[in-house]
Amino acid sequence: MSGYALGIKELDELLGNIREGTNLMMIGPPMSRKDDLLDAIVFNSQSPEGSAIIVSTREPGERVLGWFEDYGLDTSTADIGVVDCVTKTLGMGAADTEQIKRASSPVDLTGIGVKISQFFEEMLIKKKKQQVHLCINSLSTILMYSNIQTVFRFLHVFTGRVKAANGFGLYVVEDEMHDAQTIATLKQLFDGMIEIKAVGDAYAMRVVGMTSRPTPWFEYSIEGTEIVLNKT
Repeated sequence: MSGYALGIKELDELLGNIREGTNLMMIGPPMSRKDDLLDAIVFNSQSPEGSAIIVSTREPGERVLGWFEDYGLDTSTADIGVVDCVTKTLGMGAADTEQIKRASSPVDLTGIGVKISQFFEEMLIKKKKQQVHLCINSLSTILMYSNIQTVFRFLHVFTGRVKAANGFGLYVVEDEMHDAQTIATLKQLFDGMIEIKAVGDAYAMRVVGMTSRPTPWFEYSIEGTEIVLNKT
């Protein structure tokens, strides 16, 4: 199987196969359930040839895997690896496991990079997976601790790794937390964006940069692992 899908029927029909090596920024306001959106995309992409690496700057690795288990995924056999940037910052001495590797904090970009690279090697070389997702949730947390030049260099390496590995990268950014220059700098690294905006009490999304013109805006709701869209 070549190419990737979001697992969101209406958008996948508009986008067709997302080509291998694509990196997308997911940008939207707080409270728009970007975490659940990201997890649902990873959940719906699970297949025998697929794997995922999730960098979590907001929740411990156990909680990230727990979400997948709550919806019936056996994480002991699924190829999902979590780089946990939270547990050690809480002063908890949890050891690494087969599926969770712990960086000291979101500021430790060297450590985070080493853990991502270890998972890349495990998924692609040892397990010979055909597909790999790299998801960073979130770049905004990392930017709170590091300057844009440092984060840009870090991301340049891993967006490049995603391209080289024929992977699919998704990177979460909080809208309104950064100035226009920071967002413009980050955008250089990405092939397109999943944009999210508030529409009254609801939220809508569209995909920009993957087709000749942006997709329409769709209001969305998330029911477990299913992302339900309605055209605005």
